[in-house]
Amino acid sequence: MAGIGHSVPQAIVPNAGIAERLGVDEAWIEKRTGTRERHHLSSGERLSTLAAQAATAALHDAGVDPSAVDLVLVGTTSSDEMSPHTAPLVAGDIGITGAAAMDISAACTGFLSGLALATGAIEAGRARTALVIGADALSPYLDPDDRGSAMLFGDGAGAAVLVATEGPSAIGPVALHSDPTGRDLIRLSREDPHIRMEGPTVFRHAVRQMSDVTREALDAAGLSLDDVDLFVYHQANSRIIRAVGKRLGLPADKVVDVVSRFANTSAASLPIALSVAVQEGRLRRGDTVLLSAFGAGFVWGGAVLTW
Repeated sequence: MAGIGHSVPQAIVPNAGIAERLGVDEAWIEKRTGTRERHHLSSGERLSTLAAQAATAALHDAGVDPSAVDLVLVGTTSSDEMSPHTAPLVAGDIGITGAAAMDISAACTGFLSGLALATGAIEAGRARTALVIGADALSPYLDPDDRGSAMLFGDGAGAAVLVATEGPSAIGPVALHSDPTGRDLIRLSREDPHIRMEGPTVFRHAVRQMSDVTREALDAAGLSLDDVDLFVYHQANSRIIRAVGKRLGLPADKVVDVVSRFANTSAASLPIALSVAVQEGRLRRGDTVLLSAFGAGFVWGGAVLTW
């Protein structure tokens, strides 16, 4: 992973207005979610633009010219149109021509899924330089009167540049799983264009699966929890992140939590959290990082990488 970057909309939505509409106070929202504010797209703004901005930042961080990219993957469930999908639009916006470009629909695990696919393509010799993006704008699909979800989501995009190197891969193993028995617990249907979820049940599944896949990914890499320098979990809400940390006995200073500033940005949450960790000086060359995400479907996964 040669570069990382992120982009969020300018419009910031604090808890105050949401709390007033729901008939609660701001502290109630922060206690339940850990969120103080989130970024939402304004009318006329496009998710593909955010994704292109994040990709540009990641390419700059990596020192890689767009012309070198031969694979563009975008994890998203909220593209601007049904078709065309986001990836070729992003490629065009940043001057990439002729590259393979495709979207991945894997809910909040979209970036991790893209990481697995791009890594495999490079290892197989089918690509040399890949751009993996997580981007979602779920604010248009929120029911503003739903106490279970109205405050949970923010919009944003994060991107990573993957390049081929000699020797062992610095990314992986990547463990990905699914369980369709959870299909009705987080839904966004065509009949009801609002996110619906069974919060307490989803909470329990998310904590258990991200805890278990953490150990699975580390076992596959021949590592222990003590070998990890930074744990980056899907930024669904702070209570889930803290519960995973408690279940695994993780030191709080090794766990990234940026939920207070961005809320749940779905597929964008992992790369945004990584990008912020870099900006804050929490990652150094050679550090071991554990990534894990959980989303609707259910789908979930974990991965180990060397920074």
